[in-house]
Amino acid sequence: MPPSAETRGSGAATAAEALYLANLLLAPGLAFAALLLLWWRSRESAPPLLRAHLAQTLSASLWGGVLLVLVNLLILALGGYRGAHVWVVVITYFTLVHSMLVVFGAYGLAKAMAGQCWRFPLVGRPLPAGCREAERT
Repeated sequence: MPPSAETRGSGAATAAEALYLANLLLAPGLAFAALLLLWWRSRESAPPLLRAHLAQTLSASLWGGVLLVLVNLLILALGGYRGAHVWVVVITYFTLVHSMLVVFGAYGLAKAMAGQCWRFPLVGRPLPAGCREAERT
C-alpha cells in the first residue's frame, strides 16, 4: 500500500530531525552540513511533511548557532574566559537554552516518526501549506 499524502516524506523528515539532534549532541557542524545537503537535495520536490521538518530543523539550528555566538560575546564582554563568571554563564546556557533545543528536537523527532507536522516554539518557521490543521500542534 503506498504511503498517504500526509505521511509521504516521513523517513526523510525523521532523518532531518535526527541530524538536528546530532548537530546539537554528537557532531556539531558535520551534522549541520548533512542537514543542509538534505535540504538542498529536496527543497523543491519535498512533500509538505518533509518541508515542515526541514524548515524547523534548519531554523532551530541557525538560532542555536546565533545563541551560542551571543553567549560567547557575553563572556567576552564580562571580562573574558579567565573570569569567575564564565562557568555561571556556560552552565546557565546549557541548562536553559541548549537543553530546551534538545528537548524540542526530541519532540520533533517523535512527530516526524509519527508522520505529523510540528512547529518549534519560539524559533520555528510557519508550517507549509499541506500540513493538516490537526497536525499543527
